[in-house]
Amino acid sequence: MKKLNYRLVLFALALIFALSVLLSGKRPTLGLDLQGGLHMLLGVKTDVAIKSRVKSMATNVAYFLDKEDIYYANLAIKETSISFEILDKDDELQTKALIQENLGDAVETKENGLNFELIMTEQEKLNTKENAINQAVDTIRNRLDQFGLAEPTVAKQGSDKILVEVPGIKTQEDEQRIRDLIAKAAHLQLMAVDEARNTRVTTMSPEEASSFGDVILYDAKTKEPYLLREIPILDGSMLTDAKVGYDDNNNPSINFTLNGQGAKIFGDFSGKNRGKRMAIVLDDKIYSAPVIKERIGGGKGRITGAFTTEEAHDVAIALRSGALLAPVEVMEKRSVGPSLGADSIRASMFALIFGFVVVIAFMVLYYSAAGLIANAALIVNLLLIVAVMALFGATLTLPGMAGIVLTVGMAVDANVIISERIRELLKEGKSITKAIEDGYSNAFSAIWDANITTLIAAVALYVYGTGPVKGFALTISIGILASMLTAILGTHGIYEYFLPKINKNRLKFWFGIKG
Repeated sequence: MKKLNYRLVLFALALIFALSVLLSGKRPTLGLDLQGGLHMLLGVKTDVAIKSRVKSMATNVAYFLDKEDIYYANLAIKETSISFEILDKDDELQTKALIQENLGDAVETKENGLNFELIMTEQEKLNTKENAINQAVDTIRNRLDQFGLAEPTVAKQGSDKILVEVPGIKTQEDEQRIRDLIAKAAHLQLMAVDEARNTRVTTMSPEEASSFGDVILYDAKTKEPYLLREIPILDGSMLTDAKVGYDDNNNPSINFTLNGQGAKIFGDFSGKNRGKRMAIVLDDKIYSAPVIKERIGGGKGRITGAFTTEEAHDVAIALRSGALLAPVEVMEKRSVGPSLGADSIRASMFALIFGFVVVIAFMVLYYSAAGLIANAALIVNLLLIVAVMALFGATLTLPGMAGIVLTVGMAVDANVIISERIRELLKEGKSITKAIEDGYSNAFSAIWDANITTLIAAVALYVYGTGPVKGFALTISIGILASMLTAILGTHGIYEYFLPKINKNRLKFWFGIKG
């Protein structure tokens, strides 16, 4: 026998790699259709995003006017506009410049003396709605990733809906926790208590509160009402981190950190309002309203309340991943039970094993030893597909298993073409060495063209497809690349290794034809 050739060495290394990955215990993640889970179609309430955007712009207006020491009064929010009055005519030009610098084309400015009205433009409304949907997709995906779930699917569907698929959710408790995590707005606001009027908040209507530029919100635990200034001091857009911690009584809390701008606003407000209260508001519920005793620097704060450890963990995730610009609602929900997934696995495995056995039997009966060599390459091909998917944590779906079944046929097809070319050349009287070399070179162009065109189609499916389509495209792509290594390079190396043993008198044994 000849010494080991590079083709056979690569084939052996591929087999060793696949076995080492699989024997280490790694397995591909099963998709929603195989292990069960949660499927939801969400709608985004984009009108709320517009209201939030107006409130955020009002906070920005208050910040840049205070920063430049411009005195103003009656800062108020309407549906899609902000109004305020400056008190010194000498500040008029600077105020216009600040509006243009900070809000640009987002608003249309109307003036009546020293009264300003900033009206959100139609283009800004469209941008806000689109941003709300795109941001909801990114935020929900980040939340599920940080929660530790394997391969959740979060994708925009149509113009204003979001598809969410979460594999492995098997209990009602897990499902409810995921739904709460997805739907949580996680809108953090620091708001000033209206100390002058708060004593009569219990007798005040929301309409009366609004006339003072205030809003009535309730304590999350005691349900006690508070009268707060409607325009927040700052909001969660200035938050950079949130982690679970514990308060002085060892109860779970959430420690948050603000960015540079937020830290400055936080510090300036606390420095100017000693002896007054500032409420920490999360999703329109007050978690604490401490009295400011001194200037709070460093941009750090704490949310305490009636949190369990799990709730604090989930809220911290929601805050870290960002607040939803607009709330989402579940429009469609269905749970895929693990029993259905088990049935799918059994059916798919039966199809795969049945097809595999039939192919192996045909190759051995028709091509003899050449069929055995092709089957060896096929087995290594399957092991490589599963090992690569396991190594990179890819998700195996039902269409993905269909892709593996299809890959079996494609891998065998390459060896059928090669074997037929070799048999044709042997029948023409070529030497065994020449027949094998020319058989591979003649078959290569056809195999290469077919595999490359299929690979291009699979890549396009993966890039533009979603969910199950991606699973199918992924297994096909891995299978094609693996078959190029096993069915072409690997089998060629095996033939080269056994070439001294192949002779004209035993062609029936080696290739299934008479010598």
